[in-house]
Amino acid sequence: MRLQDYFDISQAPDLATFRRRMIDFAHGMDFPIVGAVLLAEHAADQHQYLSYIGNRPPDFASASDKSLAKIDPVMAQLRRSPVPFVYDQKFYVDAGAPELWEHAAPYGYRTGISVALRLPGNKQLLLGLDRERDLPADDERIMRLLADLQMLAVHCQDAALRFLGPLTEVEEAPALSKRELEVLRWTKEGMTAWEVGDKLCISEPTVKFHLKKTLSKLQVPSKHMAVLKAISLGLIAP
Repeated sequence: MRLQDYFDISQAPDLATFRRRMIDFAHGMDFPIVGAVLLAEHAADQHQYLSYIGNRPPDFASASDKSLAKIDPVMAQLRRSPVPFVYDQKFYVDAGAPELWEHAAPYGYRTGISVALRLPGNKQLLLGLDRERDLPADDERIMRLLADLQMLAVHCQDAALRFLGPLTEVEEAPALSKRELEVLRWTKEGMTAWEVGDKLCISEPTVKFHLKKTLSKLQVPSKHMAVLKAISLGLIAP
C-alpha cells in the first residue's frame, strides 16, 4: 500500500469519507469486508460497545446482535491482546464455538485478520478484515498482511476518536419461563429434544415447543445460538 493511502484515512474530513477510504483500503488488500468497533474499557474487564463502522453485509447485520459478540472468540482475543492475528474455522473450533463461525461464514466471514489498538480515554479500537477465500499459506505473505493491518489501525485511530460516538442501545435479557430455562440448561449439555424430555418427564414435542418460544424470545436461528446468547445475557450458567 502507498503511504498516502494511510494518511488519507487518518485525515478523513468526515465519517462518510472515513468509511469509504477504509473500504477502499481493505479492497486493496483483497478483503471485501472491513469493520472497526470502538469500545470503552471499564473496571473488572468490562467493555462498553460504543460504535461500529464498516461494510458488513446487511443480512448479517440483521441476523446478529451485540450479546453474541461478547462470547465471540475473535472479540475475546482482541480484548485480551494487541497482537495482530489470523482467524479461520479452526480458530473457532479450537475455542469451542464452531456454531458462531457457521453462523457468520455464509455472509463472507470465513477467514480474516484482526488487531486491537488501545486509545486515549480508556478506549480500544478493534479492527478486522474478512473474506471468503483462504489466506495465503506462505508465512511471509501473512506477516505482510498483518503488518499492513497494524499500520491501518494506527492511522484509523484519530478518525475513529473524532467520528465514532457512543450509542445508547442497551439490550435487556428477555423473560424466559422456568421450563424454558430448564430446557436450555439441558440443551447446553448436548442433549437432544428427546433426551431433554425424558429428563424433565415431558414429551419431545413439548421440548421443541419450548425451544421454539425461546428462539423467538432470544431472536436467534438455532438452539445452539440460543444457548450461547442465554449465557452471554446471564440467563444460564456457562
